[in-house]
Amino acid sequence: MKKKSYVVFGLGSFGYSVAETLADSGYEVMVVDKGSDPTQSISSKVTYAVKADVTDTGTLESLDISQFDVAVVAFTQDMNASIMATLYAKECRIPKVVAKAVTALHATILRKVGADEVVFPERDMGVRVAQNLVAGGMVDFLELSDEYRLTEIRVPSRWVGHSLNSLDVRGKYKLNVIAVKDGEEVSMNIDPNQRLEGHQFLVVMGDNESLDRLLGGEGGR
Repeated sequence: MKKKSYVVFGLGSFGYSVAETLADSGYEVMVVDKGSDPTQSISSKVTYAVKADVTDTGTLESLDISQFDVAVVAFTQDMNASIMATLYAKECRIPKVVAKAVTALHATILRKVGADEVVFPERDMGVRVAQNLVAGGMVDFLELSDEYRLTEIRVPSRWVGHSLNSLDVRGKYKLNVIAVKDGEEVSMNIDPNQRLEGHQFLVVMGDNESLDRLLGGEGGR
């Protein structure tokens, strides 16, 4: 069975993490961003890295994105670029378009132009952590395929007192930690050398097998 292919528009912290984790999981990934630095830094990790301004219709048409199975529109600063990329992805008949929204109005517009799924990663993470603080459970709030998900977990007991760097989460566990929740504070700008604490929650992205292995005991409580 052929693995799904992905195109990711926008390389902020969210888009970069999505693209990097998909690529690490063995998927074909194209990233598109108008800044040269983001595309250069990820070019060795993904299948294609393109510097392009998606608000330019001619540029969009030259990308030939119709071959991809899923589009992730991760722009946050430029609402126009977000809307244009979403609209064009649907016009190219990409089966699934997941778009990140920053406001309720933005989400409404994205749905109207064809987004199959609209996500608010930062907001949803805070809400769902609050709902699960007592239970100490985990909640999936973004699924891009049957094999890949983003999950919220309490810091595993064996990880307490260690940093993400020392744990080598990406190399050993094949996972990416994209946010840390500490009390009311949610941080996506993570210090990889900061020691983890038992009361914290992590938002972890990876393939189902790697996540299930972690939650089932390897590295867990």
